[in-house]
Amino acid sequence: MAEHRRVCVTGTDRGVGLALTESLLHAGCTVFAGGISRENPEMDRLKEAFPQTLHAFYLDVGSDESVREAGALIRSRTDALDVLINNAALLGDTSVPIEGELDFDEMLRVYDVSALGAIRMSNALIGPLMNGGKLIVNISSEAGSITQSYREAWFGYCMAKSALNMGSTIIHNRIRRNGGRVLLFHPGWVKTYMSGTWNDAGTYTPQEAAENILRRIDEYGSEIREQPIYIEADTGRELPW
Repeated sequence: MAEHRRVCVTGTDRGVGLALTESLLHAGCTVFAGGISRENPEMDRLKEAFPQTLHAFYLDVGSDESVREAGALIRSRTDALDVLINNAALLGDTSVPIEGELDFDEMLRVYDVSALGAIRMSNALIGPLMNGGKLIVNISSEAGSITQSYREAWFGYCMAKSALNMGSTIIHNRIRRNGGRVLLFHPGWVKTYMSGTWNDAGTYTPQEAAENILRRIDEYGSEIREQPIYIEADTGRELPW
């Protein structure tokens, strides 16, 4: 990622979002980092190291009010944004099949954060984005691909990622006529806290996943196609819708 770019990243409390923030700061970017943790020692460490280029703030992408406040904050500090990286997501239950006791309230929260969160943020920042780099990066998943669906559970997460993919195409259709574009990345199997506790079973550390994402942004960020580019960030393989 080129230095001096202005980038907004969501879901920066830990994991891939925090790793993206740190990598972008070291690359010389100004980063607007939104997360739900009121107290975060790792973010405090980065604030001390990058006091001029890190702007960290509270953000719940599942809340209209929180997103409006975040948008107003960012617009008060810049009128142009180069990239928005919508990373915030919830996993939800991954074990209960259709015969089981499904938690529909949890599914709605997963959908609200993992699908609508990116739409809220894009809506709040579309002005600065179109004044700047005109690029939206949505962290999706192979779980959102209907063509290669194989799971027998994961209702909330899979359906939210499919919805995110559709929402991304609608935004892309609107902004591409003016040079805008949306990229969709599956970050790979990442060691993560998304289930609520640390899961070390993944292939990539958050830092490795972040570097893969940033490398693909550099590779595909200026390319405009009829539909968003939907790929695996680690391999570069295009995913089927």
